[in-house]
Amino acid sequence: MGIDPVTLIVALITVSTPVLLAAIGELVVEKAGVLNLGVEGMMITGAVMGFVVAVDTGSPTLGFLAGMLSAMGLSLIFGFLTQVLLSNQVATGLALTLFGLGLSALLGVGYPGSTPPAVADPFPAAMAEIPVLGPILFGHSLVTYLSVIMVAVVWYVLGYTRVGLILRAVGENHDAAHALGYKVIRIRIMAILFGGAMAGLGGAFLSIVRVQNWIEGMTAGAGWIALALVVFASWKPWRALLGAYLFGGITALQLRLQAAGVDVPVEILAMSPYLVTIIVLVIMSSDRNRAALNAPAALGKVFHATG
Repeated sequence: MGIDPVTLIVALITVSTPVLLAAIGELVVEKAGVLNLGVEGMMITGAVMGFVVAVDTGSPTLGFLAGMLSAMGLSLIFGFLTQVLLSNQVATGLALTLFGLGLSALLGVGYPGSTPPAVADPFPAAMAEIPVLGPILFGHSLVTYLSVIMVAVVWYVLGYTRVGLILRAVGENHDAAHALGYKVIRIRIMAILFGGAMAGLGGAFLSIVRVQNWIEGMTAGAGWIALALVVFASWKPWRALLGAYLFGGITALQLRLQAAGVDVPVEILAMSPYLVTIIVLVIMSSDRNRAALNAPAALGKVFHATG
């Protein structure tokens, strides 16, 4: 039984979408100088809230919005604790992930096995039936196209707008930005909210579109992969897209190898995407000077306003 390359590429793009959305959101957060390790918790919360609202209302659009808003709520808690109360960012982010995992398990009781409403295709069905290119270019959910658009928007805003310049200035030297009159805490909280919205949308896409079911713990480390992709990408949006598609490709391939009955233990195939991600990160991080050069200088540092 062979593996069809067209269906593999289509699956690659679909699998990559939740991780890409979470990664591009976290990239903006880290560009502002904040390290939020709660991505996994925000994604799983977005997944359960998106699924619950989509099932109860019959509207996938409301589901996606609910996923974004619920994750933004969690990110706002993180922002308040770390930027206003000056709590440790690493500890707070880890606590946020644990809280999100527990909260999602509670909210999702009774929903496993439910069927979410179908998501409308943005293009006519005839376009998706075009040989080879049709399914690859026109056979996806609107959120998948939005994920790529967001990469382009973030790349443009960070590199070519005043808003991006201010955000990067806050991430590089918050004291200098504050001295110039910029509201560092406000800017960072806005970035944190954006990161939460993207993580929540990625989680909602996972439950409503990709899996079409609610399963406790269904993110299965996708939030941690998103965090790793930001480092892999050297905090550059287009590299995050490449990294997400690399992870998605390996994941889609291992699923098809399992279906094809390849004589390799299922456990080895299942861990292969994470193993490859670790190997790539080790290679990327081997040059410490280069990694340090690309990282925002104020990443993870606490900002104390001095008047």
